[in-house]
Amino acid sequence: MATIYSLCGSSGTCVIQNTTRRLPTVRRGEALRRQPAGLCIRAVGAVPSTPSVTTGSNGSSASAPPAVIPLPPPELAPPPVAFVKAAATGASKASMSAAKTFLLGILGGAFIGFGSFLAISIGGACPGLVSSNPGLQKLVYGAFGLPFGLFLVLLCGAELFTGNTALLTAAVSEEKATMGQLTKNWVCSYLGNFVGSLLMVYLVACTGLLATAPAPLNIAVAKTSLTFGQAFSRGILCNWLVCAAVWMANACSSATGKAVAIFFPISAFVALGLEHSVANMFMVPLGIALGANVSFAQFLTSNLLPVTLGNTVAGVACMGLTYSLMYGKAGKDL
Repeated sequence: MATIYSLCGSSGTCVIQNTTRRLPTVRRGEALRRQPAGLCIRAVGAVPSTPSVTTGSNGSSASAPPAVIPLPPPELAPPPVAFVKAAATGASKASMSAAKTFLLGILGGAFIGFGSFLAISIGGACPGLVSSNPGLQKLVYGAFGLPFGLFLVLLCGAELFTGNTALLTAAVSEEKATMGQLTKNWVCSYLGNFVGSLLMVYLVACTGLLATAPAPLNIAVAKTSLTFGQAFSRGILCNWLVCAAVWMANACSSATGKAVAIFFPISAFVALGLEHSVANMFMVPLGIALGANVSFAQFLTSNLLPVTLGNTVAGVACMGLTYSLMYGKAGKDL
């Protein structure tokens, strides 16, 4: 019997060869030393040691070529590869026209609006939990809604300003996009998100489903009662988690992996009470539309402005530039 060894390289293929000569011993889970860069050898099983032969036209025998079996991509790319993928995604977004970015931004705002609508309808409709078990109520509020909204955004290919702060920063740092393209994407996706959110506010208000619910009014009042510093710092912490979710989902190769990557960071930021500018574009105007004692100007100055600034700082500094220093051109001499 001879052991089958797989020789795997960066090309994504695996060469499996059966041979009668003596093979090196490889313990399970132990990599061979002194292996070429980018290659790995794994023991994957055993087969009879009779070699495969082919017969030529002159009757001579020769060993058959090794079988080449394509390998699936890894479920989650390692951090250096994830950065390369993030920069490539940012470059793709940067190349889109302003009109396309704006329209996809409307979809992004609507999808986050759907998630916020779900969160308010479920987690915001648990007054008993708020008084008896506030931690559990926060968990329910975070788990149902916003993860669903971001899942729609990423799998449907919509544009979300908050995630783009990290992706476009990575693209610019790798010289795959210009500052002009970054500005175009941020402005158009932000405006599109705002329009899509307000469209969802109108549609949800028309349904009457939350007409008598206290949650939208309470949320609008609470979010506009924050100081500038509170809203700004909560915006930083929030989008750090959001960009981490987008970053990991972009590095995953399956829908299941993307869902898991999205769920934990997004449910965490909602349960922690952090501030997301695009979600607030739906939640606060919805409260205003349903009768909250909050003006639209108050929403813009007391909440949306500081939260947007905080979200932008997180995407640029905490994710885009940090990973550029670790794995991109900016960090090649570190």
